[in-house]
Amino acid sequence: MIKKERPVLSNLVNTGTSETEKFQNEVLRPVIKMQHQLVITSFKNYLQKRKIDFSVLPDKKKRSKISSVYKTDNNYKNFILGVIIGQFSMDEFAFYGDKSSEINRRILQITSQRIKDSISEI
Repeated sequence: MIKKERPVLSNLVNTGTSETEKFQNEVLRPVIKMQHQLVITSFKNYLQKRKIDFSVLPDKKKRSKISSVYKTDNNYKNFILGVIIGQFSMDEFAFYGDKSSEINRRILQITSQRIKDSISEI
């Protein structure tokens, strides 16, 4: 079993940032980075299950397909949210509870962008 450890990302928190932005940079980004391989693998699995031949699509269509999945497939979005939220500590989860819709939006936005930036891995 591989022990996962959150990476420490520095220089992301500036003075004057909102609590949610601070949470995004101190918690979300490190967790998403830590879960990168799982996010990529889950997207590959998603494509396989739906018999989508991603390899034949030009890059622009690949990006469009990723956006489309994130817009339309609530099951996949909920899975991704679970992959990230499942890594929160109790304190982080308490903070999340009050701002869940905003934080969910940020999680989905960041993971979608990560998949687009990692098209070569798919």
